[in-house]
Amino acid sequence: MHWTADGNASVALEPGGLVQTDIRTGHKTVLVAKEKLHRPGSEQVIPVIDFAFTPDSANVLIFTNAARVWRYNTKGDYYLIKRASGQARQLGQSAGTKRPSQSLMYAKLSPDGRNVGYVSEHNLFVENVATGQTTQLTTDGTRKRINGTFDWVYEEEFDCRDGFRWSPDSKQIAYWQVDATHIRDYLMLNTTDSIYSHVVPVEYPKVGESPSPTRIGVVAASGGPTTWLPIPGDPQQHYLTRMEWLPGGGSLIVEQLNRKQNENKLLICNLAAKSVTPIYTETNKAWVDAKEDPNGWDWLEGGKAFVWVSEKDGWRHLYRISIDGKKEVLLTPGSYDIGVINAIDETTNQIYFTASPQNTNQRYLYRTRLNGSGKAERLTPAELAGTHGYTLSPNGKLAQHTFTNYQTPPVREWVSLPDHRAVNPAESIATRMRTVAKQTVSFFNLTTDDGVTLDGWMAKPIDFDSTKKYPIVFYVYGEPASSTVNDNFGVGQNALFNGDMARAGYIYVALDNRGTPNLKGAAWRKSIYRNIGRINIRDQAMGARKLFSQHAYIDTSRVAVWGWSGGGSTTLHLLFQYPDIYKTGIAIAAVGNQLFYDNIYQERYMGLPQENREDFVAGSAITYAKNLRGNLLYIHGTGDDNVHYDNAELLINELVKYNKQFQVMPYPNRSHGIREGEGTTLHLQTLYTNYLLKNCPPGPR
Repeated sequence: MHWTADGNASVALEPGGLVQTDIRTGHKTVLVAKEKLHRPGSEQVIPVIDFAFTPDSANVLIFTNAARVWRYNTKGDYYLIKRASGQARQLGQSAGTKRPSQSLMYAKLSPDGRNVGYVSEHNLFVENVATGQTTQLTTDGTRKRINGTFDWVYEEEFDCRDGFRWSPDSKQIAYWQVDATHIRDYLMLNTTDSIYSHVVPVEYPKVGESPSPTRIGVVAASGGPTTWLPIPGDPQQHYLTRMEWLPGGGSLIVEQLNRKQNENKLLICNLAAKSVTPIYTETNKAWVDAKEDPNGWDWLEGGKAFVWVSEKDGWRHLYRISIDGKKEVLLTPGSYDIGVINAIDETTNQIYFTASPQNTNQRYLYRTRLNGSGKAERLTPAELAGTHGYTLSPNGKLAQHTFTNYQTPPVREWVSLPDHRAVNPAESIATRMRTVAKQTVSFFNLTTDDGVTLDGWMAKPIDFDSTKKYPIVFYVYGEPASSTVNDNFGVGQNALFNGDMARAGYIYVALDNRGTPNLKGAAWRKSIYRNIGRINIRDQAMGARKLFSQHAYIDTSRVAVWGWSGGGSTTLHLLFQYPDIYKTGIAIAAVGNQLFYDNIYQERYMGLPQENREDFVAGSAITYAKNLRGNLLYIHGTGDDNVHYDNAELLINELVKYNKQFQVMPYPNRSHGIREGEGTTLHLQTLYTNYLLKNCPPGPR
């Protein structure tokens, strides 16, 4: 779904084609009929994944035939279709610069709509909308010299994917170039797709390895040499995480993060003066969050100021900062965190954002004034407790509103703002929502003997009898990348268990420890710095002990724990460090040794191993493998480009060394999500379920 420029209508793919819908009236207008969505010279309909119209609406750019690049389907084919005639042209097929099929990435129209820029095989191209004439802007792109996109680790840890920006006047393109030529490859081995195995290399900087030098250049859309920005500092000891043109053009704003990720600088790069001016610096004793925002920079007053998110006063807040960095206004004072910025409406002097000061496991829509006066105003109705999401229109007067909680499957409606009224009462959430009663599910908090208060949820068995004892299964994550205790419909459900855990007779529980990214203040989140594998593990174990002391119906002889990725690591730690508590563990795609994971993630949260290697050792599950006493099922894909399979083999060697018996399941050539290949998901579910049933038998005793 895309908004129209005036913010009064949406455009989406429907059975009849690309259809515009007036939000208030419901009136539909077919902008591109289905019969015009055809490949050149063919009756075959193009499966539309995404689309964009030129400013004059005469042409539409279609993205199709997508393929995965690491996690997401970000490369594929693009077509330009004339709305009037339906005439279609595939991009990248002009004489002399014909590009391979399914190789184009991030194609986007210039602001004036006359050209399309895109990346293919690590080089940048510009193609004229009217004539198809193509200009290649860079020629030095290779697998390890990457123009206009990013390497594996930038994409995974900074959310950096689209790596070029049109200038406001459509005459220039600014782009990142990542030089990964000195980054060593991790060599995955494909042993199943041919009679001879072959190597799959991934440029992957392990923790302790210097980052890829990265620079930003500006090139004319008509071609010619690139002008590289004279950004100060060693490019191999810094990251460039964000870059945008100032609204007036002529200058760029660049976010530079040092390697330890505890100092963040904003730089204004003036092209004509060839100058770089630091305007704002933020530091933290742990780390500073700095991730690419897919919505771009939040400009105010045509570029005279911008909105900035910072934790510098101990809470995640919004600030208004002048373009010279000299004037700063706190927009959201108070002892609470904001979630995300939803929209900025300068015409009414309002900024919209999500927050939940009273219950950090939920989300609601708020707004406050852009000049810092007044208090934050909650717009979400009080009667809908749970998790709300909003996609606001460009004019800030309409929004697509989604809602869920632990008893309500996701449902959506159109609302007007700021009154938050359903545009069509007959299709409102209040009318359409269907509650699924979950009397067995409840939220709680507990305070451990260490004085730490943890949030949690518990799903009790069907026909629960408090005079009997039941097995308990803990679902864990526990690291800074994610949390498990959120008020949504997935609470209490286990997608890997074949059947109904509550009906089978299990107590199912999740706890969020310190260090998880909950809206509970910077001190909560940053307490895990240099302590992954220790503070989070102790919180989980102490939380389990407190639960046992509070509820006599928990059978402490039948205690299981499981998790995936960071949750797999937490599972190993709990099984190894607290074998008196956890009797059975299922760990999937776990980091067994922190020294084997990537540099951006590990160095952000743990420091540099050259300076505090002892923290990495003390925080790695392999250090405690000799303590295994219970049942362990270890699962890993051999084609995991994220958490490499060497983590599994290193851990296996350590367990073998101490004669620890366990079960292991390698999934050949499967990635981190273990979803490729026929029958994989069902096999994983069956394996998980059978192991749990055997080693942590369900039902009351």
